[in-house]
Amino acid sequence: MWTRIRNKGTGVDKLERNTEKFEKALSQLDIQLSDEQIHQFMVYYEMLVETNKVMNLTAITEFDEVIEKHFVDSLSLIKAVDLTQPKRIIDVGTGAGFPGIPLKIAFPELEIVLLDSLNKRINFLNQVIETLKLDKIRTIHGRAEDFGRNPQYREQFDLCVSRAVANLSTLAEYCVPFIRIGGQFIPYKSGKVREEMENARRAVDLLGTQIVKCLNYSLPDTDMERSLVIIEKVKATKKAYPRKAGKPSREPL
Repeated sequence: MWTRIRNKGTGVDKLERNTEKFEKALSQLDIQLSDEQIHQFMVYYEMLVETNKVMNLTAITEFDEVIEKHFVDSLSLIKAVDLTQPKRIIDVGTGAGFPGIPLKIAFPELEIVLLDSLNKRINFLNQVIETLKLDKIRTIHGRAEDFGRNPQYREQFDLCVSRAVANLSTLAEYCVPFIRIGGQFIPYKSGKVREEMENARRAVDLLGTQIVKCLNYSLPDTDMERSLVIIEKVKATKKAYPRKAGKPSREPL
């Protein structure tokens, strides 16, 4: 399918995008989107690359690469979770909105909070949310170490996701405090992560969670290996965690 992107200022068609490859990848994930949802993804792409010219959002800007490495990668969570059921999700260290915004576009009933420490990125995400007319999604500006202690957010989510680059021990300390007992923390990882999982077992236990399984897969029609580590919360996280800002990264559990 070819999707036209309209220039917001003039209403004139700006360009056309061939979404056939995207739709093929979606079908391999058993995801079916409406024309309107496909259009939202294309508008999101245009906003991403335009804003990226003045602010560092992503090193990946070529259309097919964004489709594969950002959009399809974000939606690959469907391999681990039934996203058709309403869930309250927090995306920690969301950056340019991955995976949170693709998940929201594809599964509108999800309730999503996007957390990032850089206000410029938050402003961009708010523009995306407004332009795409997304509801039940909002942003918060700040550190995970601070919001993880805030009663309004601590242990309030069914699921925490993150594509942030950090070792699993550090990432778990940032993310686990947000999820309720019985909820899950699922980080997106590149390649195979067996050694990283082994090194994180002490942290996972201290935080009141357990590793259920790890799903290894390749992105559709590529040789790019990915892993989703499924970590389930079995008891409340001790009040000592997360530790003060910076400590989880400097001194992993």
